[in-house]
Amino acid sequence: MVEGPGYRGPVSDLAEALALEQRPGGGWQAMADPRYESISGMFGGWTAAVALGCTLAAADGSKLPSALTVNFIERVPPGTEVVLTATHLGGGRSIDHWSTDVRDGDGRVLATGLVVLSARRETDGRVEPTMPDAPEPDGLDVFHPPGTQGERTEMRVVHGSPPFNRPDTASLGWVRETTGRPVDHLQLAFLADAYAPRSFFWSDGPRVSATMTMAVHFHGTEEEIAAVGDDYVLTEAIGTRGDRSTSGQQARIWSRAGALLVTTEQLCWFR
Repeated sequence: MVEGPGYRGPVSDLAEALALEQRPGGGWQAMADPRYESISGMFGGWTAAVALGCTLAAADGSKLPSALTVNFIERVPPGTEVVLTATHLGGGRSIDHWSTDVRDGDGRVLATGLVVLSARRETDGRVEPTMPDAPEPDGLDVFHPPGTQGERTEMRVVHGSPPFNRPDTASLGWVRETTGRPVDHLQLAFLADAYAPRSFFWSDGPRVSATMTMAVHFHGTEEEIAAVGDDYVLTEAIGTRGDRSTSGQQARIWSRAGALLVTTEQLCWFR
């Protein structure tokens, strides 16, 4: 079993849950670890992370993730084995495009993904947004999301919780996966799904919501990501529009040191 290409971190619940085993006939398989279940199936961040991990395992290692888009098609049942494949669609010296899918043992597609890998070379640049002011996480109350994955995901909310009957859909909070695995691109994909559906914010309480598609754009350098270790990251989220059973939401993920690591956007179905 391997936990992504080049992984040398400690064994932890999440490291085990993201482990891939190469199949003799091609592709990879993973166990849908029940420790990372959400309300009605596997946590979407787990699905995104294993889809990205499969692509990185199939690639030659010369490029880093720049973008991941995952479409969630069917519920991934916890405790089952899933089969993953990654297909190189094309590219060149600087950019590669891949498709990936997650299937059950009968071949039914559960999720599909598109991954863009790129050679991240030194250039000039600019960061447009600024990291919001936030108190240090250790002085804030702890919140755990629902599901078994929530037992291993710790949130320290600055504002936006509880996410019901709010005047707007903005939230800010520190989040970390608590089992000791250091943050990397896979774990950033996992954490990109770790914030509440915005449909909760204009409602009296929780309501049925499911992510249909999630895009993750990776901005942090290797050094900035490695410097996080297993520390908290700060998630700044806001809704775009919720109407006629779909709701959009966007988020930025910052390191404690102030580096913009990820921007992400979701479109959810709700009722």
